[in-house]
Amino acid sequence: MKNTYFEVIIIGGSFSGLSAALTLGRMLKKVLIIDYAQPCNQNARISQNFLTHDGESPAAIADIARTKLLHYSTVTLLYDLAVYGGKLKDGFTVNTLSGRTFTANKLIYATGIKDQLPPIDGFSSCWGISVIHCPYCHGYEYRDKQTAIMAKGEPAINMTAIIKNLTEHIIILTNGQADFDEKQLNIFKKNNVRIIETTVEQMIHKDGQLQAVRFTDDTQIKVDVLYHSPTCVQHPEMVGCFGLELTDNGLIKVDHSQQTTVPGIYACGDSCTAMRTISQAVFTGNMAAAMANKELTDEYFFTSNK
Repeated sequence: MKNTYFEVIIIGGSFSGLSAALTLGRMLKKVLIIDYAQPCNQNARISQNFLTHDGESPAAIADIARTKLLHYSTVTLLYDLAVYGGKLKDGFTVNTLSGRTFTANKLIYATGIKDQLPPIDGFSSCWGISVIHCPYCHGYEYRDKQTAIMAKGEPAINMTAIIKNLTEHIIILTNGQADFDEKQLNIFKKNNVRIIETTVEQMIHKDGQLQAVRFTDDTQIKVDVLYHSPTCVQHPEMVGCFGLELTDNGLIKVDHSQQTTVPGIYACGDSCTAMRTISQAVFTGNMAAAMANKELTDEYFFTSNK
């Protein structure tokens, strides 16, 4: 790769980053995607609830997207890790793990998010397969199954209400002492939802397919699927370089146009939204790119001395 200057650098090459690159490529913008190829949905075998691709694997969908995207001659894909960046007078620099340095007028963060999975034996092996976070993405396939929800407080109530659309067989695992108030307890009782406060010790599974949950008192229950919303953190590379402001939930703060709190830097995908779906990633990537392109267009068309 000879070029080191690009109009837009996109950090992250999963669905939001690919969507952003497609929009910019169609505007003939010189775009570099820097992708470390570690998407947060890499454990998921099947993707649902994405129109025209329902039931396909996320990897297969992304492969098709990359193949079609690289037909656009102004788009370049580099497999590397962006590790550091700096602010220039008229843009930004990005340094990669392999030691390369690139410059761009605009940046788009499409880095995804890192799930902080609980240290429970077997949990990570089941994550994205039968231990899941989104009923809209995977719940239909587990309808009428023995279902556990590992959560406390209001999140447990909210998730239970949604899951009740799919199954009557729901158990709440608080993984320690519960914190429900009397009103919440009455709601669970009314809906025949059992609560177990014993600490979870192990996810018993076969090739990621959950079979049972074992507790520290050596009891266990049959479970086909478990819902859990883990704590998430940003990838440490790059996010701190430019002082991007985060929300109280640790997401990159953006406005309606996906603009971050730093002018010239946009964010899209899971790094800035709690709605972690492929369709949302594609939409926000498209929006970030359109707004970055508008900024570039206005700068070239209205203020350029060329």
